[in-house]
Amino acid sequence: MAWSATSPGANQPDNTAFTQQRLPAWQPLLSAGIVLPLFFCVGLAFIGLGLGLYYTSNGIKELEYDYTGDPGTGNCSVCAAAGERVAPPPANCTCQWCFSLSELFQGPVFLYYELSNFYQNNRRYVVSRDDAQLSGLASALRHPTNECAPYQRSPAGVPIAPCGAIANSLFNDSFKLLHQRLPGGAYVEVPLDRTGIAWWTDYHVKFHNPEPINGSLKLAFYGTAKPPNWPRPAYDLSPDPNNTGFVNQDFVVWMRTAALPTFRKLYARIRHGNYSAGLPRGAYCVNITYNYPVLAFDGHKRLIFSSISWMGGKNPFLGVAYLTFGSLCIVTGFVMLVVYIRHQDENGEDEDE
Repeated sequence: MAWSATSPGANQPDNTAFTQQRLPAWQPLLSAGIVLPLFFCVGLAFIGLGLGLYYTSNGIKELEYDYTGDPGTGNCSVCAAAGERVAPPPANCTCQWCFSLSELFQGPVFLYYELSNFYQNNRRYVVSRDDAQLSGLASALRHPTNECAPYQRSPAGVPIAPCGAIANSLFNDSFKLLHQRLPGGAYVEVPLDRTGIAWWTDYHVKFHNPEPINGSLKLAFYGTAKPPNWPRPAYDLSPDPNNTGFVNQDFVVWMRTAALPTFRKLYARIRHGNYSAGLPRGAYCVNITYNYPVLAFDGHKRLIFSSISWMGGKNPFLGVAYLTFGSLCIVTGFVMLVVYIRHQDENGEDEDE
């Protein structure tokens, strides 16, 4: 008889172990002898890691100062009050924070600024940027995306570069650290390393300046306007040609938005000269150029000196999370052990009857 598509077995798959699902399989049978030791081992491992992370985090030294300028809290209150009456605040309003160290503040030392009650994670705020413009595309420079509105164009209709709410709200306070090595001696400036503070991928991949025209970055930005809150245009952010425009380190750091309303961003590192091992004992003063107003939204500004460890900066949350999870595993293991013993006793009584 001739073969046909309607004959029996015509659509039958090949008689192999794979197509006929005869491959060997293993199905674990979870018993108390397997599950209980697993819970206890995982719990002990996480508790050990949590203790290590927690004590390492607590070993990191921090020195912080709130320079928000709430009324009557210090000499920064004058600048804060002046800034709330004028937008943008008056330039060159300065205040000072002085402190002393009785012993070496172990390095490397990182200098951060911290803002609180500032919601960089707001949906409208997060999307208010033009990544094509920030990558240096000349067409995007003069035709910013609609997501940047109301900071897309100036009142005269000129495109803003960089556009958007994130760029317009750039943090622009500045700090200078001075050290008095001997009592009654002169103060000397501590070198602050402002290079390499941005993520490598941001600085080298995401952010690029437009191609200079005749070697001039200013000409490349011709026909654009600065953001309303900026005192100067993007091409004039720094005299260093490698640290101005869209590749300015402070600007790149600020454009990486934070997930929580209280966040820190790196301002500088202290690692050169006599301060490579940290901050020696002595008296210090930080001269603060107060430009950024925060009282209008009940925010706070802090200046933080911090050392680091193998796990980075001070962050007790990870250690607490590991300890919590490990403790839950141990408690769950004991509960399951009690249930198992009671169940075994009941089975034993039934067999006796």
